[in-house]
Amino acid sequence: MEEKDRFDELLSKADLKYNPKYVAKTGLSEEIIKKISQDNDEPEWMLKKRLKAYELFKKTKMPDWGPDLKELNLDDIIYYVDPNIKDSNNWDDIPENIKSFFKKLGVQEAEEKFLAGLGTQYDSGTIYHNIKKEWNKKGIIFEDMNIALKKYPDLIKKHFMTNCVPITDHKFAMLHAAVWSGGTFMYVPKNVKVKMPFHAYFRMNTMKAGQFEHTLIILDEGAEIHYVEGCSSPLFSTNSIHAGCVEIFVKKGAKMKYSSIENWSKNMYNLNTKRAILYSNASIEWLSGQTGSAKTMLYPTSILLGENSKSENFGITLAGKNQNQDVGAKAIHIGTNTTSIIKSKSISKDGGCSSFRGLVKINKTAKNSIVSVDCDALILDNDSISNTFPTLDVANDESQVTHEAKVGKISDEEIFYLMSKGFSEDMAKEIIVMGFAQDVVKKLPFKYAIELNKLIKEEMEGTF
Repeated sequence: MEEKDRFDELLSKADLKYNPKYVAKTGLSEEIIKKISQDNDEPEWMLKKRLKAYELFKKTKMPDWGPDLKELNLDDIIYYVDPNIKDSNNWDDIPENIKSFFKKLGVQEAEEKFLAGLGTQYDSGTIYHNIKKEWNKKGIIFEDMNIALKKYPDLIKKHFMTNCVPITDHKFAMLHAAVWSGGTFMYVPKNVKVKMPFHAYFRMNTMKAGQFEHTLIILDEGAEIHYVEGCSSPLFSTNSIHAGCVEIFVKKGAKMKYSSIENWSKNMYNLNTKRAILYSNASIEWLSGQTGSAKTMLYPTSILLGENSKSENFGITLAGKNQNQDVGAKAIHIGTNTTSIIKSKSISKDGGCSSFRGLVKINKTAKNSIVSVDCDALILDNDSISNTFPTLDVANDESQVTHEAKVGKISDEEIFYLMSKGFSEDMAKEIIVMGFAQDVVKKLPFKYAIELNKLIKEEMEGTF
């Protein structure tokens, strides 16, 4: 097939038409990896890291646990799509149709009213990054990852896929290291505290494509921020893959809040890696809402390196027809007096499968650690499945660990009570489901809580 014909075929099936500068052939090769590196004018050390990761990727087998990935043909994926849009801090520089798309999502309005900064990515390229002047003056760096690599090469080299998510970590981390493109770099100076959230939105628009953005966040001592991530893609007839990577360094006394609302289409394989290293007296709060994708493997991880560090992980997942959502969290306790809280909620309907997979490891050095793991599952029909796979590895006898797992269905008593108050049966069931999710949803900022509630309601339509 001629190159132009292949472009036309891909674009004809996209929900938003635009003219990318370059669309790679399907399958992965050194040629494509070198093309990504060359287009971004990367230093030699980054290309070497990419090629080393690619060699590891080729030698490493697919995971033999979790959701079945046999239908994911990695040779049929497009690993690089250059959107032909230069990263800008001015919406006037963005093509009108794409700017209009983000406006309909409410992204621009949110930026004006209550965001400290906004970044957006389209396919393999970041197209917009902007930070409000008051935070820029305080020394916060909020940049496209590719640009940051040029501006702050030593800082990036020290932190990029070294000891947080090393390129040897697992097969999809290796893949990510080989083909990453776009994403966000953030550095927050000492004692700078930002109450307004920063927001990043990732959009995939090309059939068969993969997205591999890299997010690197460094909070210096005493800093505080909230970072919100949103994702979406159109529904195609072929599979796509999202294998991004998030690395967060939370220095002494710093506080990080990371929220994610993922609404990928039902042909997406969401194989994301998220991890944070916490130093003494540091804390992180992970919040996640997962409603889309065909299959998901996602386990945000906190490495509690410093004494008195704390990690909290709250997640709500909905698995519907032809969906297998394998999610959870990990906490690795190394420092003394460390605390981790993991609370997961899942809803399974229409034959969907939802699995909680949690790992808590307490090292010998992590004396007086406190751990609480709580997973609740709600099953809405007889065809759906809910699984729990907790792992608790405790290497000292001076720590406190609690674990609780509950699986249930909507009870007739609850429905009867609500119907006696004048609600229809369907409305009663919806109220119960929404109430089940609320203790996680309410932790999000108001706008994002509304968005997640809306997504859950849309997924529940026609269920009852």
